Amino acid sequence: MTLAVKLSLALAAGILCVAALAAVAVKTAIASNDERVLLQVDREAFGSDASSIKQNDNLLDANFTLTDSSGSTRNKSDIARGLRSGKGLPMEVGSASGGGKIIVGSISAHVYGQLGLVQTNSGNLYVLRIWVKRDAGWQLLIYQAVSIGAPPSTEEGTNQCENPCNTVPFQPQNEDERDVIRAYQAVERAVTAHNSAAWAIHIADEFFAVTSNSDRPLDKAARMAGLDNQKVAGIAPFPLVSARMFEFGDAMVMTSLQQPEHGLPLHVTRVWFKRNGTWLEAYSYQTTIQAASSSR
Repeated sequence: MTLAVKLSLALAAGILCVAALAAVAVKTAIASNDERVLLQVDREAFGSDASSIKQNDNLLDANFTLTDSSGSTRNKSDIARGLRSGKGLPMEVGSASGGGKIIVGSISAHVYGQLGLVQTNSGNLYVLRIWVKRDAGWQLLIYQAVSIGAPPSTEEGTNQCENPCNTVPFQPQNEDERDVIRAYQAVERAVTAHNSAAWAIHIADEFFAVTSNSDRPLDKAARMAGLDNQKVAGIAPFPLVSARMFEFGDAMVMTSLQQPEHGLPLHVTRVWFKRNGTWLEAYSYQTTIQAASSSR
């Protein structure tokens, strides 16, 4: 091989490397820009009294639900009716507040293809807002608030778990929904057995969970440590009463009503992602339905 040919091959390889690096940089820039755009849309909706949703309730998805920290859930029709009557969006105040205004301690946005998640924290109040990217722009699918403060449960639970470990009152509509249910049941069986290794197989690295039945949020490492120490930390397998699923490519939003053996029912939102052919649970927000206590 002549020197000229070697130089030509080296130059070509260099160009390919530069092109690959440029492609990665562009992809990162696009993802970052998507998150900035999502935060701007979210800020216009929730950052002030002049909410964009007041002006245009089409920013709410047809399947939109709002669950406040008391567990009360309203749909798009409920919210739109309130807006037409002059009411503002229901805004909650956590312990980090002043003058009735929320002081957001932290806010983050993550975009996963068509799905966008905005998480905020204000003292004891954690809020998840799930946006969906449609042809006309971002629409809000889920608003869920969780107020923490209850001490972590120290109950070790029981090794008996029929629902949801083995059976659930939910009929999947396609193979992806079936796979998510299988993964969900595997997670709950692992929780029942306090098997952190089996649990982790179905959990994304960015896992974040918050529940009314605990005094702190949990990441993947903390949850595994809790299972290893046989502490359920407020999150245990609760029988499934009903569920809905919304699929967006390799993302699945699962909302459910669950009834613990002891205590009040919970409204739960979970977000799953399909990675390397496996569905992984990434986010779990669990809000106790306080109104149920009045019927007991």
